[in-house]
Amino acid sequence: MRDRVDASAGLVLRRWKAEDAWAVMTAFADPLMRGQSVEPVDSAQAAARWITARGEQWAADSAYSFAVVDGGGLVLGQVCVGPVDRRHATGWVSYWTTATARGRGVASRACRAAARWAFDEAELFRLELGHRVNNPASCAVARAAGFAVEGQQRQKLEYDGVRFDVELHARLATDPEPFPT
Repeated sequence: MRDRVDASAGLVLRRWKAEDAWAVMTAFADPLMRGQSVEPVDSAQAAARWITARGEQWAADSAYSFAVVDGGGLVLGQVCVGPVDRRHATGWVSYWTTATARGRGVASRACRAAARWAFDEAELFRLELGHRVNNPASCAVARAAGFAVEGQQRQKLEYDGVRFDVELHARLATDPEPFPT
């Protein structure tokens, strides 16, 4: 499977590298990102462990994480397909962007490219993703990447003692390609 994908408008999806540790640590220092990892990513060592875990998941065929970078190699975010269920040919899609990349369409372009990669390279049929209902930006990314709304999962996530509903989206390999934004 290819581990590098040229996305639209000069974006590249590539596997995470050890030298990305500073960019990962910086991204997770953002207050919006702090709760998005099982373990805090608050040091160079934690960022290195985070990157190593992404590589181990790739090797195990359980998840595929891509650094989203611009033409100059600057890390703008991540898009991940995983966990992957080979029996049913399904995967879960997640994404994040750095503070400086938000609002520029980076996540939706990366998500579209990762979905096409998942269908063509990883041979998946169905991709799912979810977002808190109070996160309209993530909803806009999902819709722009061609993921249709399928329903709502009540009080699925908990952050700081508060439970949040999650809106579920999905895209099938047979769905038409979304119109590029």
